[in-house]
Amino acid sequence: MKDRDAFVRARASDWSELDQLLYRMRGKSLSAAQISRLGQLYRDLCSDLMKARGQGAGPDVVSHLDALAARAHNQLYRFRAYRAGVVKQVLLRDFPRAVRRNLAFMLMSLGLFGVPMLIGTFGALSSREFALAVLPNSMLEQMAESYREGFNAGRNADADAAMAGFYVYNNIGIAFRCFATGILFGLGSLFFLVYNGLVIGTVFGHVAASGGGPNILAFVSGHSAFELTAIVISGGAGLRMGYSLIDTGGMTRIASLRAQAGSLIALISGAAVMLLIAAGIEGFWSPSSVPARIKWAVGAMNLVLVVLFLALAGREPQRPKEAS
Repeated sequence: MKDRDAFVRARASDWSELDQLLYRMRGKSLSAAQISRLGQLYRDLCSDLMKARGQGAGPDVVSHLDALAARAHNQLYRFRAYRAGVVKQVLLRDFPRAVRRNLAFMLMSLGLFGVPMLIGTFGALSSREFALAVLPNSMLEQMAESYREGFNAGRNADADAAMAGFYVYNNIGIAFRCFATGILFGLGSLFFLVYNGLVIGTVFGHVAASGGGPNILAFVSGHSAFELTAIVISGGAGLRMGYSLIDTGGMTRIASLRAQAGSLIALISGAAVMLLIAAGIEGFWSPSSVPARIKWAVGAMNLVLVVLFLALAGREPQRPKEAS
């Protein structure tokens, strides 16, 4: 190889980075972003090894790359043992950290979702014409009828299971649209946040105006902390994704998007789990015959738990200050 030294200098930093990641992997699990980076470095190393062998880089370089490739291969094939730990780390540490790190986008999403929801609620409460301008009469009447009688008699188990499956499909669909359409420079996320906030608020306001307010409030109190928060987080992730395509920091748009991949994966993974929890509560607890005051108390407790988790989970313990 004519430019052996130049080849080594150009690639040495990546080899060193791979070596450090493999060393860290021995003592603790890696984040989703680090695992992705590890895979990319391993693929690049295999290419470097073939080049070193084919162009005669020398036995010392080939031997070093061979050993590094063998270590990386063994670690990646042993990754199954780390999978549960990685999932736990993403959900319990990376997810709340990503929410806090992208707080500006979360607050923007909250405004885009919450303000239209309030407008829809009070607009439908004060004017049936407003509600009809947002949703068709058939849907409005169906929703009003669903909550007119309340849930004192509960609901049979088969219906609970079927509705839980529907809630998973429906809620994850809403959140996915709020997130995925952020690829359109954030405009898709903006639209779906406003639209879904307005629709949810209009349904709530119309049901309340029809006399079913206490019933729908008792029904949604248990799961709304998980469901609505997850929708806001999904929308915030979509806005963050869209912004990374606008402000690239001098990188290409693809590179800028890849730089946010770890946070986006953590955000959407956490939101998906929250929606699954919400669907379980909505399918089995919300329509139960449990008294409304208990449902409200559980709903308040769930809200506190969600807020505390997002605010405190994943924080590193503070080291005690050394005495001077």
